[in-house]
Amino acid sequence: MPLFLWGDEDGSRMRESYYEMYPGIWRHGDWITITSRGTAIIHGRSDSTINRAGVRMGTAEIYRAVLSEPEVLDALVIDLPREGTDGWMPLFVVLREDASLDDALVNRIRGRIREDCSPRHVPNEVRQISAVPRTLSGKVLEVPVKRILTGTPIERAVSRESLANPEALDYFSELSRQQASSSDA
Repeated sequence: MPLFLWGDEDGSRMRESYYEMYPGIWRHGDWITITSRGTAIIHGRSDSTINRAGVRMGTAEIYRAVLSEPEVLDALVIDLPREGTDGWMPLFVVLREDASLDDALVNRIRGRIREDCSPRHVPNEVRQISAVPRTLSGKVLEVPVKRILTGTPIERAVSRESLANPEALDYFSELSRQQASSSDA
């Protein structure tokens, strides 16, 4: 269990991240199963699971499918609630220098996800980005990106000092501003 988060002087991010859901109880965010023998099987991050129409899929499975396309170097997928819909599931991809995100590649990516994962997890949109934001230890920032795209300012969503490439968040901040201004219109 962590004792504190870097740069969280008043402990508010620590409380919000680990204690808000069950006050007084540490919630670490992993899916686990306690077996009949009393041992634990760790299945992965609960915040890395996308539930579309009752079908749960880990983002790792989606990444495995997407990264099987030779043009794709890296990817990030999230699922955002949108009122009156099944949600918006964008897939953000980093492509090889000589590749372009044309209709043929988008269709191949969608087909690969449909075949290898589930038809319900085919992204609503595929967008090219220059870099996937990652922590210093290399973890993809799915939850902070989701928070940014729902209007949380970057500085409240994540500490830039904890990132390997903080400039990668700027794209998502700008996308959030664009979506907010288009919904106001």
